[in-house]
Amino acid sequence: MMDKLLTLDEVCKILDKSPTTIKRYARENLLTSEQNGDELSFSEAEVMRYLDFSKRLGG
Repeated sequence: MMDKLLTLDEVCKILDKSPTTIKRYARENLLTSEQNGDELSFSEAEVMRYLDFSKRLGG
């Protein structure tokens, strides 16, 4: 089963972070991303995993 892919804007809204921060997370491998031309896309499951992890850390 294919996981839903989210755009950079969608991830920014879900995690309440700026595009610059999300791109840095991708660069630092905190969030797995795929480059599709000029666009970054993110696995919805991966974003939700990160959200859960950050909530448990209190961030």
